[in-house]
Amino acid sequence: MVIFGGRSEIGLEVAARLAPGRTVVLAARARAEGAPLADEADQVRAAGAERVITIDFDADDISRHGEVLNQIVDEVGLIGVSVLAFGILGDQGRAEADAEHAVQIVHTDYVAQISLLTHLAVALRAQGSGHIVVFSSVAGMRARRANYVYGSAKAGLDAFASGLGDALYGSGVHLLLVRPGFVIGRMTEGMDPAPLSSTPPQVADAVHKSILRRRGRVWVPNALRLLFAVLRYVPQPIWRRMPR
Repeated sequence: MVIFGGRSEIGLEVAARLAPGRTVVLAARARAEGAPLADEADQVRAAGAERVITIDFDADDISRHGEVLNQIVDEVGLIGVSVLAFGILGDQGRAEADAEHAVQIVHTDYVAQISLLTHLAVALRAQGSGHIVVFSSVAGMRARRANYVYGSAKAGLDAFASGLGDALYGSGVHLLLVRPGFVIGRMTEGMDPAPLSSTPPQVADAVHKSILRRRGRVWVPNALRLLFAVLRYVPQPIWRRMPR
């Protein structure tokens, strides 16, 4: 199992549920101070992982995605579950005036994801098995004034992952597209939780169950699926005043 974004709260929760008896790779950008991912590795070991490997991975450096994936294959052989758990929320207000920041959000949350997904799809097709977990968001279901930069990146990722899942059908490779709502955690610290919020453990529980059942999509919580079936028809003058 590989967690791309090895410090992610959700990624580590997913790893904890799948860790017993497995080799777990935590891939994340190295920090100058201390051992790389030491606390995260200890957390996964405590969950029952047989072996934990840490690898330096900068999601934004798409030129090295293939190299990093080859390194992982050399270390562990076949890849069972790959979780793309990296991403940034960014600052919507800043992004509206700072084009560089807007592009940074889209690069991390869309371009880098597409790059890694394409490399993974090639590798897992070749081995004829494996699971890929992609995190979209309800923010991508219909862009809102309050977070349209982040939402647009998630909308693109959702469309790409949906198509990739169909392209992988019959190959032995399973893609799970996860659509969480507001997740209470480090990324949203200081923000008022939205209705139907969830926590990293709740998202991880849904991911774990969906992998076991080989589901193609899961909303977290599931009530959001019905809510957005209605919200997509809200008139635009009302929608543009919707909060985050």
